[in-house]
Amino acid sequence: MELDLTGPLSEDAYMILAGLVTPRPIALTTTVDLEGRVNAAPFSFFNVLGDSPPIVGFCPGDRSAGVPKDTARNIRLTHEFVVNLVDEALAEKMNLCAATLPPGENELLHAGLTALPSSVVKPPRIAEAPASFECRSHSIIEIGDNRLIIGEVLRVHVRDGILDPETWLVKPGNYHPIGRMQSPNWYCRTQDMFELKRPK
Repeated sequence: MELDLTGPLSEDAYMILAGLVTPRPIALTTTVDLEGRVNAAPFSFFNVLGDSPPIVGFCPGDRSAGVPKDTARNIRLTHEFVVNLVDEALAEKMNLCAATLPPGENELLHAGLTALPSSVVKPPRIAEAPASFECRSHSIIEIGDNRLIIGEVLRVHVRDGILDPETWLVKPGNYHPIGRMQSPNWYCRTQDMFELKRPK
């Protein structure tokens, strides 16, 4: 089967790509607007992109044609955000943050999540998250209807017990992130892991 995404199937590109490129990590992103009101929203078009400097990227879609979601608007105005990673224990509340709420209404309160002060940015981090990245916006790239936000990671907060402080390796038994699978409602657990050693 060959699919031409430049022709009639261009309208189906999201369903095709989001179903095949899985599992994807989830960025439960917190921002604040110019009035200091908190917004929290999950995005699965997200990943770490590099380490020198450490950067992450995610693509928030528009609320409607040409109207950016609160997250993108807040980052454009304030240049700051926090990426909170999502594990199994946080999954249900992350999903509540995806609800469409009136502008300015706090998704963290709606989902029963706890805001903690960040160290160097104004948006809060989420206490229940296994890890949080405080970020400053580096660039926003618009390609067609896509908006890629690239942020430099300034601080990392990790729940005690997840990282080995001598090697910085993750202790797999203590960290259970979830992954985004196909649209509209599918996710996966990541506890069934295997090791392949790189050939010399």
